[in-house]
Parts: sequence; structure tokens; C-alpha cells
Amino acid sequence: MVALTADDVARLAGLARLHLTEAECAELAPELDIILSSVDQVAAVARDDIPMMTHALPLTNVMRDDVVTPSLTPEQALSGAPATEDGRFRVPQILGEDA
Repeated sequence: MVALTADDVARLAGLARLHLTEAECAELAPELDIILSSVDQVAAVARDDIPMMTHALPLTNVMRDDVVTPSLTPEQALSGAPATEDGRFRVPQILGEDA
């Protein structure tokens, strides 16, 4: 693999719309080389008969059926509130009236 230069990093940064200084590009070039080298090593041992994975263990979402169940009435929901107003929770004002 050909080593990345600071100019390569600057070009990639431009494509990503990142503003990097020349010093940052020079510093990132060898670091990105290490990352790309590591990716090459993984690619070298990847085989077609091994399925790609995003996690070491198989994950599945546990979902329950969406069933309508009885819920609280407005009076029950407001019964524990310290203050109510017009059938709603009353809370202290945090923004001005003109907001």
C-alpha cells in the first residue's frame, strides 16, 4: 500500500468539508496510514464463506404485540400533580411570554 501524504489528507479533508491546517494534515497522514494498514490486514483474512457481522453475538429486538389496553383518565393522571390548570399540569414558566 502506498503511504498517504499530507496532500492526500488535505484532499480528503476538502471532500469531507473539513478545514485542516497543513500541520494537522501532516500529523494525520501517518495515523491514517496505520488505520488503512489495519483495514488491509482484516481484508486479507476475510473470506467469502464467513458471514459479515456487526456484533459478536446475534442480536434480535424483542417486541410485544401492540395491544390496546385501558389507560388513565385525565382526572386520574392529574390526581398526583402538585398543580393543575384547565385540565393540564401546571408548571413554572421557563420562557418569557414573547418566546
